Amino acid sequence: MLDKAVFTPQGKHLIAGEWIAGEVTFRSEPAHGPAHDFSVGTPALVDRACMAAEQAFWTYAQTTREARAAFLNAIADEIEARADAITEIGTQETGLPVARLQGERGRTTGQLRLFASHILAGDYLDRRHDPALPDRQPLPRPDLKMVQRPIGPVAVFGASNFPLAFSTAGGDTAAALAAGCPVVVKGHSAHPGTGEIVAEAIHAAIAGCGMPAGVFSLIQGGKRDVGQALVQHPRIKAVGFTGSLAGGRALFDLCAQRPEPIPFFGELGSVNPMFLLPAALAARGAEIAKGWAGSLTMGAGQFCTNPGIAVVIDGPEADAFIAAATAALEPIGAQTMLTDGIAAAYRAGRDRVAGAKGVQEVLTSMCDRRDATPYLFATTGREWLENEALGEEVFGPLGLIVRVANDAEMAQIAHSLHGQLTCTLHLDAADTELGRSLMPILERKAGRVLANGFPTGVEVCDAMVHGGPYPASTNFGATSVGTLSIRRFLRPVCYQNMPDALLPGDLA
Repeated sequence: MLDKAVFTPQGKHLIAGEWIAGEVTFRSEPAHGPAHDFSVGTPALVDRACMAAEQAFWTYAQTTREARAAFLNAIADEIEARADAITEIGTQETGLPVARLQGERGRTTGQLRLFASHILAGDYLDRRHDPALPDRQPLPRPDLKMVQRPIGPVAVFGASNFPLAFSTAGGDTAAALAAGCPVVVKGHSAHPGTGEIVAEAIHAAIAGCGMPAGVFSLIQGGKRDVGQALVQHPRIKAVGFTGSLAGGRALFDLCAQRPEPIPFFGELGSVNPMFLLPAALAARGAEIAKGWAGSLTMGAGQFCTNPGIAVVIDGPEADAFIAAATAALEPIGAQTMLTDGIAAAYRAGRDRVAGAKGVQEVLTSMCDRRDATPYLFATTGREWLENEALGEEVFGPLGLIVRVANDAEMAQIAHSLHGQLTCTLHLDAADTELGRSLMPILERKAGRVLANGFPTGVEVCDAMVHGGPYPASTNFGATSVGTLSIRRFLRPVCYQNMPDALLPGDLA
């Protein structure tokens, strides 16, 4: 176990086992505590990391599942060995509370260990075998075997809102390493010290497990040229990204425009609408409102699954729901947002919604600088349908209630949605028929459909889907959470009449 000494970042990049300083630095902007200087990434460093990843691929892709599982478990152990230091610098940089960082660390190590167990079981390989049929007429059939194989080095972009679970050793990195792919991470400048200490943990696991040094690199900071160089580098074969629609779409387009286009697995967020059906609204509207307020403001609303929209049928029950939601939100004070830029974007989103035609201010507050306070607005179904901008995500604790005239207009709202990460039905037994009519719409719109719950809190498990039709994500057939996420970084290879001695170990 490491000591509990205060972690002081060295401010360097980790490139294939070497800590490298740059000539240009940037200074972190912590919510509290000391600021630190970090080297700025460059396209030259990107090239160095990608070439090292390619060299490592030839060894790492051939490792056994047992060796990769031990490596994933070792990363988890090394992260836990730095638990106190990670929490300290993570809370300083992001302003997130200690309990949130501790929980996110547990989620990060938990998914590493889950992926280790999953690849040991081997089901993800989707192994298939069609034996030879030499006597088949009119032509014989050859012996055919198929298995999933790693695709090559993967680029991962750290997320602003999850300094651990979706960043340096987060889900994309864990999935790629589990699949047998080296990883090059572009760290997020919102929490560079947290990224560095986690990279230190991965570095220790690489040494302890005897893995090739180029299996992991971390490049800090850098402007757009660094991200562009990374996704366009010919050695990179896939990209994992969690972030804004604008940034993700720009990188997606670059991936598609390459001489060799590659998959871009971008998770870009959504408004995660909730549909409150009449019987449930009448029976427990106040309870739902209270739960919504808690979900809406959790972590200052900085979750991609934040349920920003509530759709209700107009009437006295809708009035009571709005009153209950207002009462639940009013006592919630200011929370520190992840960065000054995110806070500014939240205020801009608030102003956009407040200024839209037909939008009523229900709960207003005052927030400035890096703080966020909750806001609540209401509009009609007709205004929603006429103003597509109301369906754009506001990253923060802002809720919009859409009052629809009837069941048919509720279905129109559902049809009007763009792709979502989640859609939620709040319903009781008497709402079953209406719920049944909405389900075909919602399952086409979202990657996860919930009943009587709230979408914040994404379980890491086999059945989870964290993705959805565009613009929720750029690849609707994939998930960035859960064991199925490993399949993003594999491709099927068929072996025809291949001698056993030449087959990959997972088939021999």
